[in-house]
Amino acid sequence: MAGARYANLHDVELAAHAAAGDRSAFGELVRRHGGGVRALLRRMGAAAEADDLAQDAFLTAFERIAEFRGEGTFAGWVKRIAARQYLRRLQRRRRLKALVAGVEEGDPPAPGDADGRIDLDESMKALGSGERLCVSLCFGAGFSHAEAAEALNLPLGTVKSHVKRGLEKLRARLAPSEDSAAEGNDAHG
Repeated sequence: MAGARYANLHDVELAAHAAAGDRSAFGELVRRHGGGVRALLRRMGAAAEADDLAQDAFLTAFERIAEFRGEGTFAGWVKRIAARQYLRRLQRRRRLKALVAGVEEGDPPAPGDADGRIDLDESMKALGSGERLCVSLCFGAGFSHAEAAEALNLPLGTVKSHVKRGLEKLRARLAPSEDSAAEGNDAHG
C-alpha cells in the first residue's frame, strides 16, 4: 500500500519525492495538511469557498513544489499560498477595500454560550472583517505584520491595530466568564 510507504516520512522528504514526480508523495502532503488549510480559509471568511480555494492552493503548491526548500514547515508554506490566493480573489471582486474598511461589519455576537464551550471559528466571526483577515494572516498563515500589510495593501500600523484589537476581542470572548469562575469557586468552597 502506497500510503503506508509515506506515513513515516517527514514533509520535507515527501516534498522532495513530489518534486521528483511522485504524485503519491504529494497526495500524502494533501492528506496531512488539507484540513488545516481549509480551516484557515474558513477563519479568514471564505466559508463557502474554502474547499475550492484549498484545492487551488494545493494545485499551485504541486506546480511549485520544487520551490519548497524546507526552511519553514510545509503547512505554513501551503497556508501562505492559500491565504494569498484568497486575498487575490477578494481583490478581483473589489471587495477587499470594503472588508478592510469595515463596511460589512455587523454587531458581534454576545460573548460565550450557556455551556461555556469555546469555539474559535464562532469567535472569529465576531471580529470585524479587517481584524479577522489580519489575525488569520498573522496567526493562521504565519505572516509577519509587515507581510500582512503588504498582502492587504494597508499601512503597517493599521495591520498591527487590527491584530491587537482582534486578539483582545478573542481573549475576552474565549476567557472563562467571571460568573462561571465564581460558580466553580462556590462549588469547591
